Amino acid sequence: HFNCSSDHPNEYCRLQIDGQGEMAKSAFRPNQELTKVCQELWELDSNRLSPGVDYKIDLQGWTKSYRREDRARDPLFVFVKQEVLERPTFKTFIALLDNYEASTGESEVVTKEEVEENRRFIDAIVETKVIQHAYKYLCSKGKAKSTKREFKYQLYDIWFKLYRRTKGCRALDSSGFEHVFVGETRGGSEVLGFHNWIQFYLQEKCGNVDYQGYIIGKKPEEGANSHLITIQFKWNRDVKPMGSTFMGTSPEFEVALYTILFLCGESGENHVTIDGHDIILTVFHHGINLGTSFPKACS
Repeated sequence: HFNCSSDHPNEYCRLQIDGQGEMAKSAFRPNQELTKVCQELWELDSNRLSPGVDYKIDLQGWTKSYRREDRARDPLFVFVKQEVLERPTFKTFIALLDNYEASTGESEVVTKEEVEENRRFIDAIVETKVIQHAYKYLCSKGKAKSTKREFKYQLYDIWFKLYRRTKGCRALDSSGFEHVFVGETRGGSEVLGFHNWIQFYLQEKCGNVDYQGYIIGKKPEEGANSHLITIQFKWNRDVKPMGSTFMGTSPEFEVALYTILFLCGESGENHVTIDGHDIILTVFHHGINLGTSFPKACS
């Protein structure tokens, strides 16, 4: 189940960022059509990991986005079963994570080998039921290319096409994949994007991420599985005051979900209910490109 971290759940209550960077309540009205397809994707995600079995996290201390105090002595991840990272979609996803220059404003250089790695990842996820269902839905809405081959090119453009993120800079310094899944830095102090648990786990394992506490999340003893959390962390020296991510979901699930949001959802917040829990899925366009997309637990 999703961990939506509320002591008083209410279908009419959701969380949003207020002026102090904290969470405030307002009306939650799920989009029924998006909810239906998101739930179907969730049910088809056979590669999703089971908390406590395939991975375990240790949330430790609760914090707030404006705090700069480390509330977690230990790493977020206690363990991840290594064999799950050898699954085709996970393995081809992981191969992409070292292909980017983190700093915005610096041109990305894509090698022929990296192009092939991108294509291998798309080839792998297109074979899954999750992506196939997303394709069927997008076709029904007139948002997908008519053939599977053309759809692969469409996915490539959405996720891997480079564009300019930094104002006043001519460099092609970003892509949807880099921002959402890998993460970027700006000004030597700020982390942008970085909404993927696999990247977090691998960077933490390498000593590049310092987990500093949870903002939204429930501990196992509170009777919740942690499939969605909001946390604070440092990536090298740069801070992410508040970042939300799914936990244990497959790469194909997240690509399918965010692709549908990008092509069919509202720019901004989209309210959905998945596995009985209310979630805010946010997508922002950067011109014609995917600027960002991420989940946020609702209370």
